[in-house]
Amino acid sequence: MIRTARVLPLLLLPLLLAGCGTEKAGAGTADPKASASPADPTELASRAKALGLDPDLVYVIDPPGFTLAQQSVGASDVGLSIAYTLLKTGAVINLRVEPGTMTDANCATQAAYTEHMTCVRDGAAWYRTGGGQIEYVLAQKGHLVHVGAEQGKVSRALLRKAVGSVRRPYESELTVVLPPARAVTSPVERGDLPTNGDGAPDNSVGKGG
Repeated sequence: MIRTARVLPLLLLPLLLAGCGTEKAGAGTADPKASASPADPTELASRAKALGLDPDLVYVIDPPGFTLAQQSVGASDVGLSIAYTLLKTGAVINLRVEPGTMTDANCATQAAYTEHMTCVRDGAAWYRTGGGQIEYVLAQKGHLVHVGAEQGKVSRALLRKAVGSVRRPYESELTVVLPPARAVTSPVERGDLPTNGDGAPDNSVGKGG
């Protein structure tokens, strides 16, 4: 579902859950305090659309102690996905934002793994377990924010802090979260491709060959 871009508040969940703390790990910047200015909405929208992504789906999180893995950023017309890693343990927290809606009634069925799936309301979000995974899901206007991890690798309390930190990117993070779209290059001309027929390479040999 592609919707018209709109300016969203910098902090999505200022008071999502009590006791979330204020510790920030930063989303890809060496010093998260170096620039806490929100990304320009016009620039964010331009970069997102160039990658085929709805600007409304662009968020980051600040899991305490975790670092954004730049190579993990994936953007498509379906949504945005980012992985955050804790180097000393190898633990990974995944952020996924996609179009969709959720209610108490369908929470346990809207997942890749529905066998033994449990879902309970926790503040403004839902907490789900199943398929060896745990995650918090936050419903926004027309889209869902998933913050999950492998069960046993990340505690529920830490995941709760992570979903409580969901926000729009800072200006200093924009090039990491939404890098410029790669320029499209022209195809390489090949002299062995005939101009007629099925286009297969001409592998014939000359006399004596």
